[in-house]
Formats: sequence, structure tokens, C-alpha cells
Amino acid sequence: MSPLEICHRLSDEMDGLRFALPTAFVYNPLNYARDAVDQYLQRWAHPGVEVLLLGMNPGPWGMAQTGIPFGEVNAVRDYLGIDAKIRKPATEHPKRPILGLDCQRSEVSGRRLWGWAAERFPTADAFFEQFFIWNYCPLAFLEEGGRNRTPDKLPVEEREALFAPCDQALIDLVSVLKPGKVVGVGGFATKRIQSVLPDVDVGTILHPSPASPAANRGWAPQAERQLIEMGITLPAGVG
Repeated sequence: MSPLEICHRLSDEMDGLRFALPTAFVYNPLNYARDAVDQYLQRWAHPGVEVLLLGMNPGPWGMAQTGIPFGEVNAVRDYLGIDAKIRKPATEHPKRPILGLDCQRSEVSGRRLWGWAAERFPTADAFFEQFFIWNYCPLAFLEEGGRNRTPDKLPVEEREALFAPCDQALIDLVSVLKPGKVVGVGGFATKRIQSVLPDVDVGTILHPSPASPAANRGWAPQAERQLIEMGITLPAGVG
């Protein structure tokens, strides 16, 4: 099974799930941003990558807009060079519209992560020779007021229904990409990797979210130090 097939199957499985309040809106960017996601996978999801970086789920101004993990709009357009039409989800929160690559908001987590990638690697192709980035869960959850709701906050029954296909997609993706190491971006992703892939070499780095006080004290140097401590060699950087 190819990464594209894994992704399309996961998208279809996500569309079959149902969530109760306080989850009021569910966005599946693997569906409405499929053109962008397909470009991303076709270009860069290849076997033998050294490090698979795994995030949690889409942020409202990142992957929810672009379909790309940590997909801050400027990074997706300028660094990754992805140009795709982003459609609308079936139901849309009025405070969290999907504007695709026209979105004027910049997701901090994505700006930090992809900004670091651009500083270390002169081109996206160079970055993806060593790394690939994916999210464990492809769904974004919003409450009535527009507040983002993370998967770990869902009721047990909803979590179990959600995690089962996400677990399988992760297993299948790792089977195809054969990364030397799978690194969780933050604690949630790391725990899912450890639960699902007990025989894989697992690492963890600090999540770049502005909700993390530690990340606000210079995320990139801390994340780099963690990667280097895992034995991952990084290039000198650009300029």
C-alpha cells in the first residue's frame, strides 16, 4: 500500500466517525485539501527516510487550512512550493473559516517548525532527504465558541474509535517509509508511537506550540539539541 492509498483510506475512515458536544465542528483536511496533501505525499513520502517526525493533529491556522502537517501558509506556499485549490469542509465554523493558501493567519507551531527546516536546509527536497513530517490524527476539532479541542480531550469512546484507524495508518506508513527513527513532536504523539510501534526506535522533541512555556524560550535550539542527543546529524544551515 502506498502512502497515498494509506492517506485516502484514513480520510474515508475519518469521515465515518461521529463526535458529540462539546465538539461542534470537525474538519478533515485530508478530504477538502486532498490536492495539496497528494502533492505533498507524491513528492516526498519515500522509503528510507532517516527520521519521521509525528505531530498530534491539525491546528486551525495550519494543517486545517492547507492539509500539510504543521502547514503554516507561507511555509507551504514558499518553502514547500505547493500550489493547490483548497475546498471547503461540509460544515464550517464562522469564526474558523477555511481560506486555504489565502489565509492571512500564521500558525506559530508551523512557523517555528518549517522555519527551522528552511534555516537548516536550503530546499524542501534537501529537508525531505532526511526528514518526513506527518500528523497522527488528521482531524481538527472545534467547540461551539471556536476553541480548538485536541484528541486527548475527547471522551474515551470517541478516542478509541478515532485512535484505531489512526494507529493502523501509522503502522502502515512506517512500514512503507521504513524510517530509522520515529520522533514524536510533543508528548501525545510520542505516547501514541510507543503504544503502536513498540519495536521501533522512538524519540521525542519539544512541541513548538506557543501554549508551551518551554517552546517560547527558543524552540529550535532545544529541539535541535534533542535531535542531536538521539544521534541525528544536522547540516550546518543556510547562510
